[in-house]
Amino acid sequence: MSAVADQLRVALVTGASRGIGAAIAARLASDHFVVGTATSDAGAAAISELLGENGTGMVMRVDDEDSVASLYATLAQQDRAPLVLVNNAGITRDNLLMRMKPEEWGAVIDTNLTGLYRVVKPALRAMMKARWGRIVNLSSVVARMGNPGQSNYVASKAGIEGFTRSLALEIASRGITVNAVAPGFIETDMTAELTPEQVELMLARVPLGAMGTVADVAAAVAFLAGEGAGYITGETLQVNGGLHMS
Repeated sequence: MSAVADQLRVALVTGASRGIGAAIAARLASDHFVVGTATSDAGAAAISELLGENGTGMVMRVDDEDSVASLYATLAQQDRAPLVLVNNAGITRDNLLMRMKPEEWGAVIDTNLTGLYRVVKPALRAMMKARWGRIVNLSSVVARMGNPGQSNYVASKAGIEGFTRSLALEIASRGITVNAVAPGFIETDMTAELTPEQVELMLARVPLGAMGTVADVAAAVAFLAGEGAGYITGETLQVNGGLHMS
């Protein structure tokens, strides 16, 4: 293990090869040794290149229990049990419910929600032993607002927020906090494909009049993952420019 890894807490960030996940991994790498995951060797290599000596990329599928177990076994062998965990990996399979295929529903729930269970559970042992930990789960503004054509995705994100509150109650006595971050309209590869007209319609609903950036989301995650957020748990931090207030 490098000297950097020896000195810093380990942060595990799922879905870190691009977009919000990559921004979170890069932000945390300033004061953590970051293990970022991707579903392919190419994605893992991109994470390693992004993080340099402050982290590494590894392959893991959150929808595959054996894949998750293999990653944690490797981290244990390397003495890199994470005390910070950011659950960012997720997928969409949009469709109106009356047309939604069982596999479209199942894939989203299995990856976004059951994947959370698979990744969080094995992380708890080291956190409880250390009596310190930070878990941050990525939700979405649509968990509170709803969104037509995304009943599967919205259900998974609402489930994440409920999971966050319940787990926070279970493990608070061990010095572990569990929070969620819910982004709104964020500039990503996905929003880059929107037409100017679609963007204008979106921004008309945002009081701050602009889309957020991946750096905005990463800053919120970094705060909740740090020492300064030690008295915050069970909360969902909205990063949406005022699109939805709760």
